[in-house]
Amino acid sequence: QVQLVESGGGSVPAGGSLRLSCAASGRTLSSYVMAWFRQAPGKGREFVATISWRGGSTLYANSVKGRFTISRDNAKNTVYLQMNSVKPEDTAVYYCAADDEYFGLAAEYDYWGQGTQVTVSS
Repeated sequence: QVQLVESGGGSVPAGGSLRLSCAASGRTLSSYVMAWFRQAPGKGREFVATISWRGGSTLYANSVKGRFTISRDNAKNTVYLQMNSVKPEDTAVYYCAADDEYFGLAAEYDYWGQGTQVTVSS
């Protein structure tokens, strides 16, 4: 089992940048596919990005492609989401997720963090 803790959220003006981190404990990070999801007020949980066990493959939602980058440092047991050129519609609680088998866009990951708030002002 793995425990996930997100950090790095906050308030940022439109067009700015923010980097989220997700620290894993309990098992080595290389055992898991890692992903980021987000949930805006009144909306369902939305896929943002995912990265394979060693980082060789990534997938992005169309809404963030070209602006966000997911990466991982297995030696540090940490996954990152670099957010550039942010927009007000990126405002949401961002969640880190992990699964030892599933690599995809659906919210089928077994392990979830508690979330970190990102607010983008116009």
